[in-house]
Amino acid sequence: MASQSSLVLLALASCLLLISTPDHQVQAQKGAPAPEAPGPINLTAILEKGGQFTTLIRLLTATQIGSQITNQLNSSDQGMTLFAPTDNAFNSLKPGTLNGLTTQEQVELVLYHVLPKYYSLVMFQTVSNPVRTQATGQDGGAFGLNFTSAANQVNVSTGMVEVQLNNALRQEFPLAVYEVEKVLLPLDLFGAKPPASPPPPPSSATKKSPPSSAGGPSSSSSAKDDTSSAGRNMGMGFVGVVLMFMGALY
Repeated sequence: MASQSSLVLLALASCLLLISTPDHQVQAQKGAPAPEAPGPINLTAILEKGGQFTTLIRLLTATQIGSQITNQLNSSDQGMTLFAPTDNAFNSLKPGTLNGLTTQEQVELVLYHVLPKYYSLVMFQTVSNPVRTQATGQDGGAFGLNFTSAANQVNVSTGMVEVQLNNALRQEFPLAVYEVEKVLLPLDLFGAKPPASPPPPPSSATKKSPPSSAGGPSSSSSAKDDTSSAGRNMGMGFVGVVLMFMGALY
């Protein structure tokens, strides 16, 4: 009996030891590999899985912003948020909209769809507008987005277009990706441009009176004055001669 009791106690002790041993130690004892740490986030793979973001993937690659997002996610503890327009959203733009942009403007357009912080849908209900984007300058005065919410519905507005945030392709920190059915056109790029200032009027040069021609009135007056003066001189000379001749006679 004592021997059987010892065997029972030994079996119970072994069971308690297995229960209290952590899973990774049990797996190590069994020779099973430990679970691997999650790898870097692959933004392209997330969009490809969505199946309707070909144009956005092309823009992210051409502008190298996709690589910038990956690098920033690995070096920042703030996370990031991306608004992903569908192919239908890009196709709804006026023909030539993208091709009409310079390389710098294309970069600004893509960066306008990226927030330098992680936002869940609930967080958008309490943000302070306008929200900075990756295209916003240091002064924060341009390329902002405005968010409104009602009944758990969140809308994003650029001042030119407004669209609802619906499907979340990913919503786990540090990256949130939200599908949008319109391209977010920034007012700073696509808004009405102020009219160009008219060129300054030419400076008015001082008008000079044209020189008098040889046959003009001034020349005629001068010639007449000269003739009269010569006549007077000749008359005075003739009178003088007469007076001298008369004086000689007396």
